Amino acid sequence: MSFRKASFAATAMTLVTAGGALAETLTIATVNNGDMIRMQGLTQDFTDRTGHTVEWVTLEENVLRQRVTTDIAAKGGSFDIMTIGMYETPIWAANGWLVPLDDLSAEYDADDILPAMANGLSHEGTLYAAPFYGESSMLMYRTDLMEKAGLEMPKAPTWQFVKEAAAAMTDRDNDINGICLRGKAGWGEGGAFITAMSNSFGARWFDEDWNAQFDTQAWADTLNFYVDMMTESGPAGYATNGFNENLSLFQQGKCGMWIDATVAASFVTNPNESTVADKVGFALAPDNGLGKRSNWLWAWALAIPAGTQKEAAAKEFIEWATSKSYIELVAAKEGWANVPPGTRTSLYENPEYQSVPFAQMTLDSILSADPKNPTVDPVPYVGIQFAAIPEFAGIATEVSQEFSAVYAGQQTVEEALAKAQALTNDAMEAAGYR
Repeated sequence: MSFRKASFAATAMTLVTAGGALAETLTIATVNNGDMIRMQGLTQDFTDRTGHTVEWVTLEENVLRQRVTTDIAAKGGSFDIMTIGMYETPIWAANGWLVPLDDLSAEYDADDILPAMANGLSHEGTLYAAPFYGESSMLMYRTDLMEKAGLEMPKAPTWQFVKEAAAAMTDRDNDINGICLRGKAGWGEGGAFITAMSNSFGARWFDEDWNAQFDTQAWADTLNFYVDMMTESGPAGYATNGFNENLSLFQQGKCGMWIDATVAASFVTNPNESTVADKVGFALAPDNGLGKRSNWLWAWALAIPAGTQKEAAAKEFIEWATSKSYIELVAAKEGWANVPPGTRTSLYENPEYQSVPFAQMTLDSILSADPKNPTVDPVPYVGIQFAAIPEFAGIATEVSQEFSAVYAGQQTVEEALAKAQALTNDAMEAAGYR
């Protein structure tokens, strides 16, 4: 069915689809990020085209991960579509928990999906989740505060430059923090940030024999540098700040710099949402000259749990929400700067999108991320801000809690790293890796 051409009488919409099948009500679990909230506001377009309706379960990131993981592992059947990412997709697909997306329509043009996204959302060459938006991470900064500090941001800054610039831009009297970074516990929140950062310091989660590496100088250097910089130039309470909290701080003009998901660029430059929209510049995530930057690779994607009774309708929704047409719908309503980024080759070939100030930096960041070679020294895992093994989510959540306790002043860096080393090795031994 072509959703460009479908048209339905209002009286029939709640009863049948264009193909004559009964209309469905789909239950979709998603994260409370801005692009997903925007999608919910546009869902009537999907209903008008297909007759299907949608019920949303919108959750904070850590809660979403826990809910969908528990539900799919227990075959709970609570959701017809789940918002998941590059960590879960290949693991769950290998377990037989997801419906393959190998029969999407020709109009959908699955070959247009950026290879970095398609590869991360596939298992044995088959796509199991369609990317709603794709991201790496980059540095966003206040151009006016950088100029006031007498500094010029390089396109590819070092961590040392970032630390010095953060100190120079910090103005406690005016509630301006030189830098805002994630400290919130959770493997995909603060855990994702510090892991990506650690790669640029020469750290890694495991050596080639699956031994934990938190007892190394590289991890001590990472955590000490982070804590020193955030104590000097970060916001109070940064131990509980995640993506949304830092986004709010930056939009309020309270951050000189913020290193986070490239998808944030559209929100910090939106004059309807950001008080500093016309004063934002972009740079690559920092490095230390060791050959690895501190940017990650991720996609928030839509997947169908195996066993749903509404597979056909769920695929219609996924085609709608991750299509070229949806991108055009958002562009028509809210401008090209606000379309979901990082998923399709055609978007970055579009002259209108090429004029968006952060488009090229986003693409450069995505293309520079290498999940198969994420660290300075060799590792046995795939993934930049995660290790793509089933045990990682549980282990990394515990490790991130230990790190957040450091940020909150409840223990030392040394104590946290010792605990991380012990709990990680214990878990890996119990799982049979060692």
